[in-house]
Amino acid sequence: MKEKIRVAIIFGGKSAEHEISIISAKNVIDSIDKDKYEPIPIGIDKDGSWYLNEQSKFILESSNPKLAKINKANEKVALVPTNNSNELISITDNKNKGKIDVAFPILHGTYGEDGSIQGLLRMANIPYVGADVLGSAVGMDKDVLKRLLRDAKIPTPKFEVFNKSSIKNTSFKELTQKIGSPMFIKPANLGSSVGISKVNNKDEYKKAINIAFEYDKKIICEESIMGREIECSVLGNEEPIASLPGEIIVNSEFYSYETKYLDENGATLEIPAKLPEETIKKIQEHAVKTFKVLCCQGMARVDFFLRNNTEILVNEINTIPGFTKISMYPKLMQASGISYTDLIDRLIQLAIERFNKEQELKTSMD
Repeated sequence: MKEKIRVAIIFGGKSAEHEISIISAKNVIDSIDKDKYEPIPIGIDKDGSWYLNEQSKFILESSNPKLAKINKANEKVALVPTNNSNELISITDNKNKGKIDVAFPILHGTYGEDGSIQGLLRMANIPYVGADVLGSAVGMDKDVLKRLLRDAKIPTPKFEVFNKSSIKNTSFKELTQKIGSPMFIKPANLGSSVGISKVNNKDEYKKAINIAFEYDKKIICEESIMGREIECSVLGNEEPIASLPGEIIVNSEFYSYETKYLDENGATLEIPAKLPEETIKKIQEHAVKTFKVLCCQGMARVDFFLRNNTEILVNEINTIPGFTKISMYPKLMQASGISYTDLIDRLIQLAIERFNKEQELKTSMD
């Protein structure tokens, strides 16, 4: 009997998106092909400790995105790179808990989606699902992301970026003259709409700045676009493919964290989106081009605004998109003919394929 591939499902993490990461991990573990893969749940708590979890009880309160948490009764472990394999070692008794063949990071936000875990896995010589260090870091930093899109002539909303020092010299009036009003103010490095505020006046402006700086040392002020919110999933390495696009019809002020994950009636997902064939094709082309320009691999979800049903604007990219039951990335792939289980399989195989190609590169001078 062929030995199963041991897949470390890494979730949780030191991020404001910790709880959603846990729910995403549960869905991946529930859906992975267990005849082919052996999932190894590894939860990282908000302090950074790693726990090796049993599949039957690796999280608590899994049905509630607001309360979900890692079961800390499980064993603390550390990843130890060796010449022939990468092993998990118990911190308690130093016993070997087995090797890791490939990692599937489902760490949304900082320390997971920003290249941090990717750098660790690369140093440990472990294949991993998703973008590499560069693609992850670029995709996470909305400032760098938008500058690269602008240079590649990919349309994106107007924006301005500030740190705590530079924002002192900019008034609300000056900013509205550049990007208009209302505007959105958000942390430059975060996702899931955490720390985002819609700003209509000077008082809201000051409050929004303070909120955004609670999550990041750099913030982005962005033009508010009146239009439809469209998303498109991308899958692949050197020759990526795009899914059919979907539409988010928001029933609140904007697509906030609560709307995405806590309020069942906060938004309606139209999958696939009701769009003309020509518009669908353009969105797919923009999605693949954005994926390549931002040096992504494996997977990503590209988010768009469609203004006046004609003008396509790229808002951002998510290199570790949500994998919950209502998440757009897997649902769009399902609508495009790729089942949840098949999608997980393809992502793991893409990770191994990239790793094998990287192993052929020289690391020393002959």
